[in-house]
Amino acid sequence: MIKKILLSVVGVLLLLIAAVAVNTLRKSSHQLQVPALAPLAVDKAAAAERLGQIVQLGTVSSRDDAKLNVEQFRQLHAFLQSKFPLIHANLKREVVADLSLLYTWQGSDPQAQPIMLLAHQDVVPVAPGTEGDWQVAPFAGQVKDGFVWGRGSWDDKGNLMSQMEAVEMLLASGFKPKRTVYLAFGADEEVGGLRGAAKIAALLGERKVHLDFVIDEGLLVLDGVMPGLKQPAALIGVAEKGYMSVVLKMSATPGHASMPPKAGTSAIAMMSAALKRLDDEQLPGGIRGVAGELFDTLAPEMGGFSRVALSNLWLFGPVVQKQLEGAGSTNAMMRTTTALTIVNAGNKENVLPGRAEATVNFRILPGDTKEQVLEHMRSKVAQATGSSSFELIALPGAVNSSKVAPTNSPQYAMLNKTIREVFPDALVAPGLMVAGTDSIHYGPISDHIFKFSPVRANAEDLKRFHGTNERLGVDNYADAIRFYHRLISELSVAPLQ
Repeated sequence: MIKKILLSVVGVLLLLIAAVAVNTLRKSSHQLQVPALAPLAVDKAAAAERLGQIVQLGTVSSRDDAKLNVEQFRQLHAFLQSKFPLIHANLKREVVADLSLLYTWQGSDPQAQPIMLLAHQDVVPVAPGTEGDWQVAPFAGQVKDGFVWGRGSWDDKGNLMSQMEAVEMLLASGFKPKRTVYLAFGADEEVGGLRGAAKIAALLGERKVHLDFVIDEGLLVLDGVMPGLKQPAALIGVAEKGYMSVVLKMSATPGHASMPPKAGTSAIAMMSAALKRLDDEQLPGGIRGVAGELFDTLAPEMGGFSRVALSNLWLFGPVVQKQLEGAGSTNAMMRTTTALTIVNAGNKENVLPGRAEATVNFRILPGDTKEQVLEHMRSKVAQATGSSSFELIALPGAVNSSKVAPTNSPQYAMLNKTIREVFPDALVAPGLMVAGTDSIHYGPISDHIFKFSPVRANAEDLKRFHGTNERLGVDNYADAIRFYHRLISELSVAPLQ
């Protein structure tokens, strides 16, 4: 009897091993096989110098003050006019909502749906007190040691200028697009884009424009960042998470600290319990949707156990998910995230406050909604405090996630092909943009919106994003110009609809 049981167990294990092996081996590569392009000749030194000059302009935006640094933005506009004469002689230029720019390169075929390239003029401020930590002054725009240094060199003046450089080069070569090409440069992306991108999108909507293809800043060519991959991974953002901040208000009887109430019933105690519950019990996640497609695409390119596990999520799914949840970047791809960002309570050490207030930020996964987030928060706070006497206030600017751009489309295929041509060593896969971009405002007028920046980055580079010592490599910048030159020349003549 024992022998039969052991044989049965061995038989089941062998079948399991066989199934795992078959699943692993039959997952073939999803990578397009295209020849690498001969590098386009780019005057790297001159282009880097121009980027450095625009970095010197402190175009920091403000959510509340639309006029902040207005003269810096005006100087940026004048700089573009002086440095890109062919663009300003051949494209229609419109100033939208005072500071944002819309360029129209009219195509020869009025029946072809237009395409759009996005970037933004504004930058985030430098954290007060950190100026001395920069190797080069944050707004010096210096070209040094093979890099353009300064706030905005990467985010997002690098994209803006590489698009302008590419279009100027195309015009100089006599290129004429069949389909209309738009360039849109918002002035307030870092604070939500409501004055810039939202107004441009509304203007185009009024003109009955439907965009066949949109590309904005986003995911990168990541080198040494994706576990299990030897090659760089160029991730195309096919969707963008939504955004919602909610203020939680708690009330209790104020009093003297010498006579505290029953444990757990003060405003601070109840707020602490509520925030801990929200942090511990976040909305459910999983390897599905965009995250599922990402790992399905990259699994055949991996080695060792990573390939086996990702090729057999039916068996290893819980183990893989737990590992991915351990890192902030991969956890954010799998769920609506909860971040405790602001807490206020009390103003004197011997007084029990009557109110406590906290702000919780959620980044909403495609498939979840703002309403679900509020209900989740209401439920968890009630469970933690045993009370329903609290207040939730959703702050202005909340948005659901974007639509998911289909990856089985000619639009995605063209972007995929261009990346493989310009970055031949990189694997291409769809991904989820976990931060916000201007492109979320264009959802009503396009079904094919992609978030991708043609910039190589390693783990060390990622720390510079919105941080200290932001910089963009001169060679990297030249590749970005080559990328946009190729993308525009291909997209503007190909029938994608």
